[in-house]
This record gives sequence, structure tokens and C-alpha cells, in this order.
Amino acid sequence: MLERIYKKHFLESVKGLNRKSLWGAVFLGMVFASYSYAQQTITGKVTDASDGSDLPGVNIVVKGTVSGTQTNTEGHYTLAGVPADGVLVFSFIGKKTLEIPVGNRSVVDVTLDDDYATLHEIVVVGYGMQKKSDLTGSITAVSSRDFVQGNIVNPEQLVAGKIAGVQIASDGGQPGSSGRIRIRGGSSLNASNDPLIVIDGVPLDNSELSGASNPLSFVNPNDIETFTVLKDASATAIYGSRASNGVILITTKKGRAGDGLRVDFSTLFSSSQRTGAVDVLTADEFRDVVSSTGTAAQRALPGTANTNWQDEIYRNAFSTDNNLSVTGALKGMPFRVSVGYLNQNGVLKTSGMGRTSGAIGISPKLLKEHLKVDINVKGTLIKNRFADQGAIGAAAFFDPTQPVYSDSPAYGGYFEWLTDGKPNTLATRNPLAMLELRDDRSTVQRSIGNIQLDYTVHGLPDLRANLNLGYDVSSSSGERSVPAEAAVVFYRDGQHFTYEQDRNNKTLEFYLNYVKELGAIDSKFDIMAGYSWQDFMRSGFDKDEPVARDTVLSNIPYKTQNTLVSFYGRLNYGLKDRYLLTATLRRDGSSRFSPENRWGLFPSVALAWKLKEELFLKSAKGITDLKLRLGYGVTGQQDVLNDYPYLARYTLSQNTAMYQFGDQFVYTFRPEAYDANIRWEQTQTWNAGLDYAFWDGRISGAIDFYQRQTKDLLSTIPVPAGSNLTNQLLTNVGKIENKGVEWTVNVSPFRKERWNLDIGFNLTYNENKITNLTKVPDLTFEGIQVGGISGGVGNNAQIHSVGYPTHTFYMYKQVYQQNGQPVEGVYADRNNSGSVTGEDMYRYQSPAPRLFFGFSPQFTYDRLSAGLVVRGNIGNYVYNNVSSAAGAYNNINNPNNYLSNVHRSVLTTQFVNSQYTSDFYVENASFLRMDNINVGYDFGSVLHEKARLRLSANIQNVFVITKYSGLDPEIPNGIDNNFYPRPRIYAIGLNLGF
Repeated sequence: MLERIYKKHFLESVKGLNRKSLWGAVFLGMVFASYSYAQQTITGKVTDASDGSDLPGVNIVVKGTVSGTQTNTEGHYTLAGVPADGVLVFSFIGKKTLEIPVGNRSVVDVTLDDDYATLHEIVVVGYGMQKKSDLTGSITAVSSRDFVQGNIVNPEQLVAGKIAGVQIASDGGQPGSSGRIRIRGGSSLNASNDPLIVIDGVPLDNSELSGASNPLSFVNPNDIETFTVLKDASATAIYGSRASNGVILITTKKGRAGDGLRVDFSTLFSSSQRTGAVDVLTADEFRDVVSSTGTAAQRALPGTANTNWQDEIYRNAFSTDNNLSVTGALKGMPFRVSVGYLNQNGVLKTSGMGRTSGAIGISPKLLKEHLKVDINVKGTLIKNRFADQGAIGAAAFFDPTQPVYSDSPAYGGYFEWLTDGKPNTLATRNPLAMLELRDDRSTVQRSIGNIQLDYTVHGLPDLRANLNLGYDVSSSSGERSVPAEAAVVFYRDGQHFTYEQDRNNKTLEFYLNYVKELGAIDSKFDIMAGYSWQDFMRSGFDKDEPVARDTVLSNIPYKTQNTLVSFYGRLNYGLKDRYLLTATLRRDGSSRFSPENRWGLFPSVALAWKLKEELFLKSAKGITDLKLRLGYGVTGQQDVLNDYPYLARYTLSQNTAMYQFGDQFVYTFRPEAYDANIRWEQTQTWNAGLDYAFWDGRISGAIDFYQRQTKDLLSTIPVPAGSNLTNQLLTNVGKIENKGVEWTVNVSPFRKERWNLDIGFNLTYNENKITNLTKVPDLTFEGIQVGGISGGVGNNAQIHSVGYPTHTFYMYKQVYQQNGQPVEGVYADRNNSGSVTGEDMYRYQSPAPRLFFGFSPQFTYDRLSAGLVVRGNIGNYVYNNVSSAAGAYNNINNPNNYLSNVHRSVLTTQFVNSQYTSDFYVENASFLRMDNINVGYDFGSVLHEKARLRLSANIQNVFVITKYSGLDPEIPNGIDNNFYPRPRIYAIGLNLGF
């Protein structure tokens, strides 16, 4: 710059031959000469102060000039032409800006510290982004840096135990198994309680995907950058009729402008092990019981083997997870490409999953950066093999005195209980045969993608237009084959079940966003208005036929579609950067409801007050942030199993229900029950919260108080005989209330140059209660019995009733002897009627915890890092159906010419007959679980500084402390009936970057 100035003035001086100008030119020449003489080239390296890792993409400029550069993938930089008295300014998103005088140095190495004020400055919200300091709703974002580490298969596992108000519990240890996500409790009885999930702007369909154990298993966790949860209505109401259960926004990793080419490879090897076994009698104990209590015929049945059937069906399982990504910018266009392959084997024999995934993201800027384009494409191929999980219960209670294999080739060579040479229809089947004689596989392909165009209008920079076109398509097929020789399907001549399903979901979103600051009134307006069209289509068939005969038992094709059309708007207003207002309005129209009930209006309003910005607190040195929030809003729920619940429907009968005309049989159509006036549920939510941070963010967090009231519940209720085509009808009836408190605190007690400690803790109290279950206010009834259990026919363990939590256990009160032993068949006469009847059953405890919490400290020292995740539930109860179904001697001493093992609890209870409705089996299942321990070491640059290396080790499901007598106290529905056990997983990982 000085050189150009000098040349300009020198030429002007020479041309004018003016003495004054000439001396001026000479003076500028002297300045330029001294300037040139003092210039130098500076090199150095920039690292992260928290863990010592390299920081690529750091901006370095000479203060007061435009001269600058960026660090490369290894954190190195070179900057020429730096004056001796220059000051280098280092800046990076999420880090504190650092200014370093150059002096006479030629090498300047720096480390950048986290900047609390900007580290989480920008938060993804519905249809846009906001500064965290400007949020008025209850929103929690977790970035990739804070994700749970280890053998993470599904996205929800990344944040388990990390977010207040959010419960995440897996439905078992099956490979790829789903995680049940509940945000501030359940708000529905029969409709979905799952949150709406939006991936890069594409809303996912919550309906079941054939051949897949978990819809979210199609998203590779290694591709995720942030996981944001919208909890209160002021944050979720912008999504209207699908937001009653909260909203989860998943943003995947992107390339960044200015980045050099970066290649990252990671591999993880893990070993899964079963952690326990159902407590049943050993073979010797079993023989003693049969010998002492059985009849002569029964005493002749035990064998001589000592078989541990649970050991026979389980194994140590090995899995690998490999991922490769390439990130950078091609001619200024940021991009990221990734591929991954997961091979996960289950601890239950014959179960496993293979997942191949790929993702491409490009983010060019066109029209002189007025048009930002974001293109994301994700594709996944999953191949599953499903084990027959009925083998879990069979293994627990099969006769331990019998061998695994018989001396006969019949029935696959496995031992089976026979009557007249054929399988005993009442007896338990050989558990290993149930696994090894069944081939149940599926192949599922799914692709999710979108193109988002964000245009800043030329000549009107405050106005943006955003168009988002997205799709979610999948194709799945599966086949389950069991040979005719297998005892489990012997009487139906084997099984050959096939199915296919195709889904084609499309999304179109368009909105305008206008942002304007008016300095004259110290105000900022952020106004957004938009339109949404979403279409969901499913088609396929299920076909069931025997193997050994040419007969089709069922062949059911289907095709269904629903469409959602929406208009929405939002106003964010800020006054003096202290007083904030957010108001949203969404109008939804759903094809799932009749034209009279199709449209719904979902408003919300929220206020926030930045107390820290007030004069009486602005100078308070210990307070970094203090913000008060208050919000109210209405959201909806329309996720029902049937896309046409308001229409009259007819179902084609199966061949076993055909009608005979003479010597011919014809299929019939059966009318289904329906409610022509059905409409969506509505949930009203109040939220009051306080965000806080003290001592430069050393202590930060939030506390929220909320109340959610859901009305017009989509509930299946009994109806009077003859009033409809069924005795159960899905309709709108009843109300549910959830209220509670959330508390989050993050503490950084130590921030040193070489070591650091961060502690995260969250705690949630939630109280759930049904406040109405009838359409007639004066009508009272016991409630709706739910929660089917094994044992007997039609037995239930739970009830929905007014004044109690959903799924409350409904039991008889057990009477005990003085020594604490339960008295068989004797229950409390609670009504003092002189005898025990059904009216003496009572509502006893809930499967949902009143209190749950998460604790996650993370420690770093130089290049070493270590952390753990601990979760806990307090006040959750579980019905031990494993014990109740097999905790009586009649399981051994039955008259049907076979024997079954029993649960060890029988030695305490001495029950002869099963007591399914005794509260003896409802146990306190509060627990403290160490979910995860992780250790890692960053070796930094290796291979002559051409690569970066990091090693890690991890243990998942480390231990559980609980009083519950079953295998696992964390049962999502509260009924423990031999579900697939969660294994303990040991993992070793390697990350290599170039």
C-alpha cells in the first residue's frame, strides 16, 4: 500500500518539477525504504489450549491492514511482509481473539482459549439461526465436541444423559435398536410420544419403517455436528401440529471456506458381553424340586444333562465401525464427503446389522455471495439379521436337565418335548433351535437430502428469501424362513414370510426473513413468514405362506398417503438489546382429518429480559450473563397409526375367516370402527426460565419451570356394545398434565494452560397425571386397562385413570406373613367388604421416574483426555413379568408331559400357582448407571508431520446400582418381559487425520 502511495506521489512530483513536491517525494521514499527494510516473514503454529490439538482455519491478520492468512490443516501458518512494530491478530470461531506484538521475532506460536461469549453464540432454531443470547425459549444444543464417545450406533446415543428434560433409553441390546426419546414426559395415550426430528431441514416420518429396528439408525452419528432440542412451546410452536412432544434439530458436518484439504479416518473395534442372567434353578436344584414335589410321571421326565440354556443362546460379539471423510474447499466452494461402514454383531446369537453410509455436502456462494446454496445428500444401506427374541424367555425356563441336541435327526436334531412323536404344542421350544433354524433378514435402503437456497435480495440486504426442497425415500424388503422340520412351526408346515415397503416423502419450504435495526428507537426487528408442504406416501405388502404346502395364509398389499400444508410466521423484537419478544403463529391443514376438522391454529409468545444489561447489574464483575424467560404456546399432535381415521374403512378377511357358499369359500370385507369427527390433540405449555453464567462462564446453566396440558387426547376407549363396529374406538377424549422443573449447571473449576476440568450436571423433576378420560364430565369409571403381560390370557398390569400417571400399575395389595413371606392368593380387603374382589385392585406406582439426572465430567491434561457419563432415575417402578410368569411351582408340576424351569423367587414366595396381579412383582427400579467411561490420547503430528493421530478407549454400560431384582431396571414401558439385554461394550478407537 505504501509502495503504491510513494510511486503515485513521486511521479506527480517529477511531472510538476515543483520543489515542494520533490522534497515530499524524497521524504516518502525514505519512509518507504525504512518500511521495506523492517518487513519480515513470520511463521508459527496455532493450537487449542484445551487439548493441545492443531487448529486449522485460524485467521491471522496484521492489525490495521488487510494483510493476512490462515493456518493450514496442521495449524501452521506463514505471513510475509509483517513490519517490526506490527501486531498479529489471531481469531477463530469459539476462541478468544488474541493480539501478539511481533517485535524482532520471526516465529510466533500461540494457543487459543475457549471464549464463553462466542463458543455457543449461534444456535439452530426452527427455520433459521439465532444468537444464544437472544433466545426466549427453552432450547439446548450439544455440539460434536461434547457428544458421548464410544460405540455409538444411533444419533440419540450421542446426547444420552446430557440434556435436562430429555430421557433417552434404548429398547434393548439388539443391533441398531431404537432409543426411546421422551422430552418432558409423554403427552399422549395412543398417538406417538416421539419428538419431531428434522435433519438439515428435512422432517422425518415417525411411522415404522419395515425391516428396520430404528428409523434413526440410517443417520451415521459420525456425520453429525450439532444436536439441538427445542423443548417449550415458544420454541416448538413454529412446527405446529407435530411438535407436542418437542423437536430435535440435527445438523450434519459441513465444509468451511478457507479450509485446506483435510482427510480424516477413524476406526473403532468393540467387544460386547452379556452382563447377567435370569436367576433360575440350576439343573441339580431343578431335579431336587421335581423329585420332592412331582408326581411319579413327572419324576421320570428329568434328564441327566446340566445345560445352561442362557449360555447356549448368548455369545461375545465383536463389531467394527470405520469412517472416512474428506473436507475442504474446491475453488472457494466448501464441501464434505464421507463414507462409513458399521458391522455390529449382537450378543444374542444370529443377530447382527451391517450399515454402509455415505454423505455429500457442498455449500457454494453465488451472485457475489448474495446466494448461499446448501446441498446435502445422505444415503444408507442396512442389512439386518433378526434373531427370534422369544428364545430369550425360552432359554430362561427350558428344562436345564435336557441336552441341547437329541439322538434323532428329526426337528433339526435338537431336543424337543414330544407327544406321540410330535412336538408338544404347550411346551417351550428348544431356544437354540429357535435361533439357528430361523433365517430372518432384511435389506433397507434410505436416502435423505435437500437443497436449500438462501438469497439476500440485491439492493435490499435486510431481506432474505429461503427455499428448501427435501426428500426422504426408502425401499425395504425382508424374508423370514423357518423350515417345516422346525418344531416351532411344525403344525403349519414351516414359514415363509416376505414383505416389501417403499416410502416417498417430499418437503417444500419457502420463507422470507426481514431483519432491520432501527437505531433511532434502539430496536431490532426479525420477521419471518413462510409456507410448507409435506407429503408422506407408503406402499408395500406382507405375504405369509407355509414352506411345505402351496397355500397362502395372508397376502396384504397396502398403499397410504397423508399430506400436511402449513402457513407460519415469527416475529423477534429486541428493545435496547435487553427486552426481547418472540411471537409465532402456524396454521396447519392435515389430510388425516375431515374437512371440518382439518385446520388448526398454533400460536406462541415469549418474553425475555437480559438482567445483566441493566445498569444495576452491568458493572457486577462476577455475573457474566443473567436472563429471565417466560413463554406460552400451543402445539399439536397428529401422528396416529392410520392415515384415514375419520373415514369408513373395510378390511379384507384372511383365509381363515372366509365365508362359505355351498362348496366355495369367498373372502369378506370387515367394517372397521371410526370417528368421523376425530381431530388432533392440542398441548398448551407454560415455561418460565432463568439462564445464568458467573465468573466468565466458569459456572453457567439454566433453570426452567414448565407446565404442559394436553386436551382432546387421541385415546382408544371402550364404547357401549352396538354403538359402533367394535368395543374399542380411537377418538378424542381426555386430558393429560405434565409439570416439572429442569436444572442445568456447567462448571469449569480449573482452566489452566496444560489442563482443564469441565463438569456438566442436569436434573429433571417431572410429574405426570391424567386429569380427564371421558367426554361426559359427570361420568366416572375405573379407567382403561393397558400393559399386557405374559402368563394367562388377556392379563394387564397397568391402567389409565383420572388423577394418576399414565400406565400406573393396577394390582392387588399382597398380604405377608410376619417373616415377610407373601401369602399365596391372599390380598388386602381394601373395601372392607369381607371378601376380596376386583374392586380391591388399586393403583400402585408408575413406571416413569419422578426424578432423573445426568452427570458428565471431562478432564484434559496436555494431550490426554478422560471423561465419563453417569445417569440415574429415581422413583421409577418395574413389573417383573419374568418372575411373575415363572415364579410358581406349577410351572414345573404341570400335567402336560413336559417340564419348565422356574424363577428363583419361588424359593422365597413358595407360590404354587402364578400370582400375576400381586403387587409383590412391582419393584422399585430406581438406579444409578455409569453409562460411559472414555480415555483418549492425542499424539499430535506423526509421519514427519504429515498426519495427526489420536487413540481412544471406551467402556459402555459399565455398572448399574439398583434394588431391582431383574436384569435391567431401565425398562421403557415398565414391564420386564425378557427383553434383549443391553451388553457391556469395550471399545478401542483410532483417529488419523491428514
